[in-house]
Amino acid sequence: MGLFSFFKDSGDKSVESAADNTAKADELLRTINAYGFDVTDIDIEVDGDTAKVWGVAADQATHEKVVLAIGNTKGIANVEDKMTTAAPEPQARMHTVESGDSLSKIAKEYYGDAMKYNVIFEANQPMLKDINKIYPGQVLRIPNL
Repeated sequence: MGLFSFFKDSGDKSVESAADNTAKADELLRTINAYGFDVTDIDIEVDGDTAKVWGVAADQATHEKVVLAIGNTKGIANVEDKMTTAAPEPQARMHTVESGDSLSKIAKEYYGDAMKYNVIFEANQPMLKDINKIYPGQVLRIPNL
């Protein structure tokens, strides 16, 4: 997919306290594994605030969620995506949350219907746990309808 940029100083998880790049990569790998994503041969390297990820995702949604889970981590500014997808599909759009955004406001912007907020919420699980808890700088998947 390429290189993705994120806000280094935002995220509900952090790798900033990790002792070195190897420890940061290990922490990111633990996070990905805890989410239970269907990815084989996953590997993550960290160089400063850039993470590189390899592996084979079962589908496009999983692929995108792995990249977002890594990038939406405090201390990571860039994700170099070297993953492949077992069942390629069109990519979802991405939205960077701004102050004042809500899932319903974002749904209105992309779908023309604020009531489709749950589509966005579900597309970003398990990273999102509460419909009302998104933060500026967070990047969200906006799936195609």
